[in-house]
Amino acid sequence: MIEAKSLTMVYGNGHKATDEISFDIKAGEIVGFAGPNGAGKTTVIKMLTGILKPTSGTAVINGFDISKEPIKAKKSFAYIADNPDILIQLTGLEYLNFIADVYEIPEAARKDKIGKLAERFGMQDALNTQMREYSHGMRQKLMVISALIHDPPAWILDEPMTGLDPAAAFELKQMMREHAAEGNAVLFSTHVLEVAEQLCNRIIIINNGRIVKEGTPDYLKLDDPGLSLEEIFVKLTGKTETAE
Repeated sequence: MIEAKSLTMVYGNGHKATDEISFDIKAGEIVGFAGPNGAGKTTVIKMLTGILKPTSGTAVINGFDISKEPIKAKKSFAYIADNPDILIQLTGLEYLNFIADVYEIPEAARKDKIGKLAERFGMQDALNTQMREYSHGMRQKLMVISALIHDPPAWILDEPMTGLDPAAAFELKQMMREHAAEGNAVLFSTHVLEVAEQLCNRIIIINNGRIVKEGTPDYLKLDDPGLSLEEIFVKLTGKTETAE
């Protein structure tokens, strides 16, 4: 459902941010994407979602090439960016209705979806407030709600739990499990290896623009059975990841 095929990004200054990144996330899978700051995680996610055009390689979402069929591909996924500070002059409800308009969601359907998601994240009483008055965590919750409003089969989430309170983070993790159990796919980047270990079917570790190891949490530990996943991460990348 989410395919990266030899995704390579070389910037104008010659810096190669990613080098031949390939992976395939199938229906029913939750896959974690881990790597130190600057490893290329966000670059890969931006190529998958069509924000960046790769120097070479292709990204395919739910069977649609993001370069050749961008509208169909973008209707097939939810995207949560690593920055929730978007259109903060709008109220939460105005922003959600704007996103619903983009995806041509009928008024009755959007009202029901917004109501259910707002309740799950405890945002019902904040929707008529301008987002400039929201805390970082509240803005992040609204970005999650807006991303899921059109019920896409693939979720691509860049550090989705950063800034969320424990209750909201728990709710999002539960929703990810539910989504995968319904035969859909989830890719999310994270700095918290414990979360990846608890939640993911597979984990992809990236460093210096290349995949250095991938597999189930148990597989990643095969060569180092006495080490924690965090210790294995440090061994592979030489850096420690902490929650931001």
